[in-house]
Amino acid sequence: MSNARTKFDRRAFLGAAALGSAGLALPAWAQTPDAGAVQYETNDYTNQRRNISSFQARQWQPYFSSLRNGAILVDTTSRDLHFWSADASVYRLYPTSVPVSEELTRLGRTEVIRKVEGPSWAPTPSMKRRNPEWPSYVPPGPDNPLGTHALYLSWKYYRIHGTHDTRKIGRKSSNGCIGLYNEHIQELFGMAKIGTQVLLI
Repeated sequence: MSNARTKFDRRAFLGAAALGSAGLALPAWAQTPDAGAVQYETNDYTNQRRNISSFQARQWQPYFSSLRNGAILVDTTSRDLHFWSADASVYRLYPTSVPVSEELTRLGRTEVIRKVEGPSWAPTPSMKRRNPEWPSYVPPGPDNPLGTHALYLSWKYYRIHGTHDTRKIGRKSSNGCIGLYNEHIQELFGMAKIGTQVLLI
C-alpha cells in the first residue's frame, strides 16, 4: 500500500471517528469555540494542543477478560474513548477531554453505576477550595459542565459526561472526569448499561 493511500485512509478514519461512526454530523455551533460558555473546570485549557493524531482502533482482548455488560476503554494519552457492546457487534471510538494534570488523573478499573439524562452539577470540596468563586450548584441546562448526559462511575466524583464547551475535547481540560461532545455522550449513553466495565489507562 502506498504512503499516499495510507495517509488518506487514516485521515478518513479520523474524520469518521470524530463524528462517532454513526453518521452524526456536528452542528455548526459545535465546530467553533463557544465564547459564551461558562468555564467551571480550568482556565488554561485553551492554550493546550488538541490530540487527535494518535487515534487508532483497538481490540478489546488486551484490556478485558470478557465483554460482559459491554466495555469502555479510556486512553488518557491519546485522549480517546473506545466502546464495545456485550456481543461485540458494536464498536465506537470518540475523542475526549481528559484531566488537566497527573494529580487529578485516576487510572484503573471501575464501572458505570448510574446514568443521568440532564444531569445537575456541584463542585467537589477540593474544586471549591481551589475555586471559591464557583457556584455550589448548577442545574441541568446549557451552562451545566456535565452537558446533556452523564455516566456515573463507581469512583466517587468521577464521570464520563458531555460538554457544551467543545473547546475542551481533545485537550487536558478537566478536574478528573472524561468529557465527550454532547452528540457522542448521547449515543454512548444509549449503548452503555449499569455495570458496563470501564478501564482508564
